[in-house]
Amino acid sequence: MENENKLSSIEKIKLKSNGLRGTLAESLKDSYTGAIREDDQALIKFHGMYQQDDRDRREERAEKKLERLYSFMVRLRLTGGLLLPHQWAAIHHVAGKYSTEVIKITSRQTLQLHGIIKADIKPTLKSFHQAELTTIATCGDINRNVLCSAHPAYSVLHEQVFDVAKKITKKLLPKTHGYAEIWLDEERLDNPELEKDELYENRYLPRKFKIAIAIPPHNDVDVFANDIGLIAIEEDNRLVGFNVAIGGGLASTHGNPVTYPRLATEIGFVQGEENLINVVYAIAAIQRDYGNRADRKFARLKYTVDKYGIDWFKQEIEKRSGYQFLPLKPYQLLERADKIDWHQNHEGKWYYTVFVENGRVLDTDTAQLKTALYEIATKKLANFRFTCNQNLILSDILPLNKPAVESVLVQYGIIQANVLFSAIRQRSMACVALPTCPLALAEAQRYFPSLISKIELLLAKHHLENEPIIIRMTGCPNGCARSYAAEIGLIGTAIGKYNLYLGGDYAGFRLNKLYKESLDETAILQELDACFKAFSQFRKRGQSFGDFSNEYFFKS
Repeated sequence: MENENKLSSIEKIKLKSNGLRGTLAESLKDSYTGAIREDDQALIKFHGMYQQDDRDRREERAEKKLERLYSFMVRLRLTGGLLLPHQWAAIHHVAGKYSTEVIKITSRQTLQLHGIIKADIKPTLKSFHQAELTTIATCGDINRNVLCSAHPAYSVLHEQVFDVAKKITKKLLPKTHGYAEIWLDEERLDNPELEKDELYENRYLPRKFKIAIAIPPHNDVDVFANDIGLIAIEEDNRLVGFNVAIGGGLASTHGNPVTYPRLATEIGFVQGEENLINVVYAIAAIQRDYGNRADRKFARLKYTVDKYGIDWFKQEIEKRSGYQFLPLKPYQLLERADKIDWHQNHEGKWYYTVFVENGRVLDTDTAQLKTALYEIATKKLANFRFTCNQNLILSDILPLNKPAVESVLVQYGIIQANVLFSAIRQRSMACVALPTCPLALAEAQRYFPSLISKIELLLAKHHLENEPIIIRMTGCPNGCARSYAAEIGLIGTAIGKYNLYLGGDYAGFRLNKLYKESLDETAILQELDACFKAFSQFRKRGQSFGDFSNEYFFKS
């Protein structure tokens, strides 16, 4: 446990925050600036927001002696990525009134809006509240959005597993009433004991905390990239429990070899829903007590696990939860990609998965996706589910409503556009990066589509155009689009420069490795051209690009 004298500045802010309130109420009244006070910039994350500025306009505004063009990114809490039609309609209106109008699907099954100015935060959050939505605990040093395999048609267990995800979310929510007071104008609680928080206490967690649940054979959640990964185990069409993995996390720091991406380690099987929730709670509490609070670069659970060891951690979980792990159960994970098409589940309901490039929901000249989704929502034809690949599933469609949904999708060019996307583009993913992310070193979502077009030409050159390669790009090494877990990863080092990683496996059991450093576009394409040529000539029958790369380019 950390000595208080060695606490990082963020830890000290949390301790004196008065239940995450800080001076946020006062910051909102500071009309002379579009920003909030420095300490509050750390606390507002716990409420589901980041303060950002338009980096494209920094130089212009500095020349005019104006402050940066500040705005806020707001992120929703959507356990398992589910939205009802009236909620999508509400978000559509909020996006049009207060944000950049683009609705962004994230790599963690939720939505975020960008470009919200300080004066519009409260109206935005009040609008969400009226639609039974919240942003609490979607950012900050706390348990984030709990992921669950997205597609109900893939498993009869989906409803049960989704329910477990909701219960984990409820168990790990912070107890502060500050969110309701600051953003929803609710009265302060008369009895402070009502917001006493046994899990988070007054210090919360050392860093963000991520949980995902996979339903084999699908690993659309990238289960091992999370602090806690849970694999649902099915026997005779019954959910019998979960394999538990701990210590995943993908962020690292360029030039700092003691930081590293790590996949979670499986430690045992848990039978019974109550036992599982107790185990998850125990893991979070251990991280609260033993995680690094002096240096935030080493504050994720993966470093705590590696510091104390798997055996110690497992014993500590058993001691705190009162549950003895059982031996791991066998399972298979075969697929991470979303299947862009119609599917029907065991109840006869229909599902249509829409490819949303880099998660950006908007209207274009070729496909008016935002308009189509709004029409489907207002007609209450489908629910909306989001995948960890930044795509959208129009879900739970009754057979009698399927023709109407299909008609809307055709009318606005969605189905026509979906069939044109290549296999590699369908499996691509990029983080937001520039111009809003303050950590971005290079472009990602704005640039990646054009690079994919050039990579598609290389694949066609080598007769690999239908090869389902998983490729991801991030503008920095923090891994928000999970580039380290891709078959091809591109990680920004500077404007126009990326490290090239190869050799991750298709199903998500193996990280990739650094292949070449700091490449510009010309060099990236030259390297991939040579890689694809080798792959087309020397691959084994049925071998994936990731497995081939790991074997061919990293010979020991």
